[in-house]
This record gives sequence, C-alpha cells and structure tokens, in this order.
Amino acid sequence: MWLDKFVFCGRSAGSTSVYLSAAERLANGGRFPLGRYLLGSTYHLLHQVAKKLLLGQPTGNLGGPWWFINMWLSLHMHKHLQFDLFAQRFPRDIAEDYELDEEESTTRSPLNFGEAAIVLPGTGGNVDQVSRFFQTLYEGLTKEQRAWMPYEDPDIRFPLTFHPFNDALNKDREVMVAIITPRAIPVNFFGSGKASNLTYEFYNPSALAHQLAFGQLPIALCYADVIKPRETITSNLEWIRIAQLPPNADTDVDLSAWIPALFITQAFKQWWEEWKEHLFCRSALTYRGMIDPEYKVPDNTVSTLN
Repeated sequence: MWLDKFVFCGRSAGSTSVYLSAAERLANGGRFPLGRYLLGSTYHLLHQVAKKLLLGQPTGNLGGPWWFINMWLSLHMHKHLQFDLFAQRFPRDIAEDYELDEEESTTRSPLNFGEAAIVLPGTGGNVDQVSRFFQTLYEGLTKEQRAWMPYEDPDIRFPLTFHPFNDALNKDREVMVAIITPRAIPVNFFGSGKASNLTYEFYNPSALAHQLAFGQLPIALCYADVIKPRETITSNLEWIRIAQLPPNADTDVDLSAWIPALFITQAFKQWWEEWKEHLFCRSALTYRGMIDPEYKVPDNTVSTLN
C-alpha cells in the first residue's frame, strides 16, 4: 500500500501488501507510533549499508527510507550548501477545474521545516562532491556553517507547534518523554512469515542531546551490556521482554523546570577524539583519494590523524 511506496520505500519501489494491516488501522482512525517504525527502518538501512561497505560489496537495492536520510542531511547541511530554507517553494494543491489568474503562482511557501527541507535541490552527487562532503564531515563544519539545531527560526516564520516544556500540554510532554527515553525500536514488524526477519535497533537519545538544545555529554550506549543487537525475534513475548528492558527514563520528570542550554562538555570532546582514532585510522585527505581517484593530495600537506 501507500506506506510501503511513500514512507518505508521497500525494494519493489511500489505499492505492496506488506503494510496493509497498518494502512487499514490508520484508515479506520487508529493511532499508533508510526515514527518509531520509520526510525527503526532508517537505523536498519544505515546498518545494512555500513555492513556492505565494510565488506567492499555494492549496496544494491536495499530499499528503505532514503528520503528521510536526505531530509535530515538537508536540514543539518543547509548552511554549508548555502540553501535558504525559508526561500524554498512548495507545489500548491490546485483543483483540476480551477483556473489560475495571471498573477497567481503554482507554488507556495513551505509551511514547516519538513516541507522546506524535502524540496531542497541537492547537489547532484559526483565523486568530487562526495569526497569534499566526507572531508567536511571528518573535519567538521565552520562555526558559521554549523546547524546543531536545524529548527532555528528566530523570526518565527514557521509556526511553533511543539511545546515540550509546557507541562499543561500533556501531549507534547509525552512526546518529549518518548524522545529522551532509551529504548529498543522495532524493525520489519509488518508482513508475515520467516522472510520478514523481525528484529530491533537501539535508540540512544544521548547521541542527539546537542540537537535538542541541551548539553552534550559522552554518548551512553545503554544496551551494550544488556542484550545483543539485532537478534531475530521469534515471538510476541520475546519482543515484549526486549521492549521492557531497562534503562527507562523517569516518567515523572518535571519538564517545566528544564531550560535549553546548548553546550558541549570537555568530556564529550575527549570521548570523540578517542573514537575518531577508531573510526578514522587515516587522514581525511587519504580517504578523499580513495573516494575520488583523480584527487591529488597537495605536496605541502602533511597527513596526520585529525
């Protein structure tokens, strides 16, 4: 159905019956956390791509929500790409029998950050651009280009619809508690039979504290010593046990007392420097040469571990 074609984007690149039960539930007015399944699908896609790249294999047609990854990158890289989110245009909904006046436009301004990011034109990737982007991600963006908080809108051009620190708005408070709660998120929970390969990914919110305008501490891998990652789930009881594993955020936390305070601790900087030595064992310029064979390392450049 439409969930498979437009949201989760399966390998068939079309409508299938894999998400039929979920589509019927939504059509009948049912409510369930669809975002949790989308996030699980995204995490699993990134894991599959990383595994194939480590083995030197082509990624092939994995399916998955590439559009969501592209939108996330567009939000965080729009300053580096010199795109103005607020200047983007979005197609209008125009009835077939409606005739436009000469001064009327077929497009409109975006209504929110999601619309603005999804229509960004991109850069038409080639090996040179890919290698430059890698060096940017490896060495970091300049202070002027950073977008730790991609939803910055000081002029309030997009309406603010999320109020996580207002305790009177219980709906937003529940969403915020869900955001800050470590958990296992489901993967491939739609479909039937052994081919569906039910499994899970780990959601560690400490990895995105800076994006939520909080202080960034070293990332805590909450489930590292609790359960193995991506084990196959064979029964409902097994998933219930995994979903109820600690750690769990305090559901009585008083969000009204929270204050956004954007900073990075020295402990996080030291943690990241140590992890970079494991993730990148060579200089950024060396990797650029591997990605783009035509790239030549400058003679006056000393290759050191950054």
